[in-house]
Amino acid sequence: MALLNEMKLDCQQDFVSLVWTETRPQVDTSLYRLGNCFPTSVMATQAIFKVELNACKFRRMVTGDLLQYNNNLTYVSSESQFLPFSHPVTCVYQRPKDWYPMIYNPFFETYGQGELLFHAKFMNNDFTGPAESFSFPLGSLIPIMASVQQASHQPLQIFIEECVAATTPQLLPNGDKYTIITNKGCLVDSKVSRSRFLPRQKSSQIHALLQAFRFSTGEQVYLHCTFVAWDPVGVDKTKKACNYVQGHGWELVDNPSYSSVCDCCESSCNARRRRSTSFGNHEMVHEAVLGPITITD
Repeated sequence: MALLNEMKLDCQQDFVSLVWTETRPQVDTSLYRLGNCFPTSVMATQAIFKVELNACKFRRMVTGDLLQYNNNLTYVSSESQFLPFSHPVTCVYQRPKDWYPMIYNPFFETYGQGELLFHAKFMNNDFTGPAESFSFPLGSLIPIMASVQQASHQPLQIFIEECVAATTPQLLPNGDKYTIITNKGCLVDSKVSRSRFLPRQKSSQIHALLQAFRFSTGEQVYLHCTFVAWDPVGVDKTKKACNYVQGHGWELVDNPSYSSVCDCCESSCNARRRRSTSFGNHEMVHEAVLGPITITD
């Protein structure tokens, strides 16, 4: 009888210790990743991670009195005999009594020439404060805001690259998904609904209205989104915010005169090599899970 792989997980207050014991022969344990983090150390049959909870793309979710941090341990090899592997990693903590956002409120931090703080949240109808309810009638508009705060860093502009709705806080390979934004900032849902990006008030913020759709009426819905902050002078077809205007076509929200950068929304907006605005190993790209919300009839 073959031995099974074993994972030992120790969730501390601010960090996670994970030891994965590999029983398959010829598996290179250095090819394991926790989120986007490499192993802290490797042995012939073990991959060991000792990482902070605010690293490695851990996703935080609030459920009642609990704080839950989710990630995935993955193994991908170019050798055909080893199939891609993914194993969920979850740490659950009691929510501190003095910390209570009404919903999951993504908050990220990275460092460049100055501190960068990323936020994403559901808003009220006029974007003057956070949403007071997270139940939305079918067909109504759901306000969303993403922002980046910066200290001495060069001026940055924020974009929503991708956004997918799902009924789970983790994207599952065979789970129900609905694509809202894709292809580096193309709001494809605007082709069939009233969803749209709004004109910017600040370069460091982006507002969007998403029409509540019949995806999983009555169930909890999560938005899985990718945000990117970038030098405004470097905006091109890989860094944009595009709406589809019925009878007109794709339009660039920030400057309709340059809407040609949105033409690729009907094909593929391939990335090109970016001029780095990062410092060390920290990038200006962040993933967030917003929700849960409920869509009602």
